[in-house]
Amino acid sequence: MPQSGEHTVKAFDDDIGELRALVSEMGGIAETAIGDAMHALMKRDLETAKRVVEEDPKLNELDARCERLAVRLIALRAPMADDLREAVAAMKIANVLERIGDYAKNIAKRVPDFEQRGDIEPLSILPAMAQVVSEMVHDVLDAFAARDADKALAVIERDDAVDDFYNSLFRTLMTYMVENRHNIALSTHLLFIAKNLERVGDHAANIGEMVYFAATGEHLADRYDFVGEPGGTAVPGAAEDEE
Repeated sequence: MPQSGEHTVKAFDDDIGELRALVSEMGGIAETAIGDAMHALMKRDLETAKRVVEEDPKLNELDARCERLAVRLIALRAPMADDLREAVAAMKIANVLERIGDYAKNIAKRVPDFEQRGDIEPLSILPAMAQVVSEMVHDVLDAFAARDADKALAVIERDDAVDDFYNSLFRTLMTYMVENRHNIALSTHLLFIAKNLERVGDHAANIGEMVYFAATGEHLADRYDFVGEPGGTAVPGAAEDEE
């Protein structure tokens, strides 16, 4: 007959498994939302944009479920050390994924502003930027599932590439606006979209920090200043969503 300790271990494993599954589901939804929002923008697809906005509440619901499950797990199972870190990390990661979904929704909401526009040269930079941030989200969740600290670090380091994309687009749009003042309103929309993508990259890097801590028990602040430099604070959190 199984001992009570075995029941406890199995119950904990079941709860952690469910928590991981919820985080994975949220990651898939968030990653798809980014891709769909960018597809809608590039193709002026209002139906897809509308669907991204309408499906955002799913992430809110899953985030709430993750939080309830994590709190129950901690309260009832009293996990220690790496198990506690994983439970807390999963709860925080779920919250970050909900925010990433908000950024995808923000982009989708701007699609109608581009419906009657033709080809816009600065717009061509955005798909590559979106591809990088989508891959960061995908890879950092793989790192969480595998408890892979090295893969988490690799995702954090790629945030520099996202910043480079944003800075490049910013300079391009400044020139675009100077050349023709009629481009100012459109350029503002593009900067808003680029900033949302840049925030997704920041959040993916933040998840990387959580994964690293869950896997190793070490804070990146002990070894990194911003990204990849010894000595100071870790990657800062992203600012509030712009609705």
